[in-house]
Amino acid sequence: MGFSAEWLSLREPADRAARDGPLAQQAAKAAGPNPLVVDFGCGTGATWRALAPYLPTGARWRFVDNEPALLAEAGRVAGENAELVEADLGEMDALPLAGASLVTASALLDLMPEAWVADLARRLDVPFYATLNYDGRMSWAPAHDDDAAVTAAFNQHQQGDKGMGPALGPNSADRTIALFEAAGFMVLSADSTWLLGPDKAPLQRELTNGIAQAANEAGAREAASWGRHRHAIADRTTCHIGHIDILALPTGNLQESTHVLR
Repeated sequence: MGFSAEWLSLREPADRAARDGPLAQQAAKAAGPNPLVVDFGCGTGATWRALAPYLPTGARWRFVDNEPALLAEAGRVAGENAELVEADLGEMDALPLAGASLVTASALLDLMPEAWVADLARRLDVPFYATLNYDGRMSWAPAHDDDAAVTAAFNQHQQGDKGMGPALGPNSADRTIALFEAAGFMVLSADSTWLLGPDKAPLQRELTNGIAQAANEAGAREAASWGRHRHAIADRTTCHIGHIDILALPTGNLQESTHVLR
């Protein structure tokens, strides 16, 4: 399980625009006055770039990823307050949680199995801020007759084994909320849907290439032609890709919020 720096760079502006600002500020507040943020699947440091403006000067970060090149880039941009840990995210016992005041993950939970999230919920006694969890919703304008079939096949593919067991895929937000609530957390959530217009045509093309490939692997015979069509009209298309941001607060660290509980 891994992503290229090029893909992460291409999607980051859409991620930044979609993240819920008030929930990010709530997460930063919950991290406390002298935070150590442990970022799972840090990539090139997108969560640091999004959250750092809300954190105190000198906040420390512990970046965790299984890709050395991505870790090195995250460390380069974050500077001396960042610690780099190369680790297999699937090995929960090896994940460096000691001293954390906030644990974060972006665009990760839909790739993980339910047992992993349940184990994390049992182990954590600090806030958990997980953003950009894909929730299965896609819509396109102009529409295509095969949109629904390709989306269904893609969502099925997303629940396949990514190396650690069947992934949560589009169920990641709902199941994470339920698991953390069962572990005694208060869970806040907010919509973080991607809105990709014609100005994001390069991202749309990469996205629809990946969707078509995954849907084809899941048995959607129309996926290849759908992908070619979407690629061709990306500069005339607007699409919405559903995501949900989550902040789970342990009962000893509850903060006032205007967000509605899901």
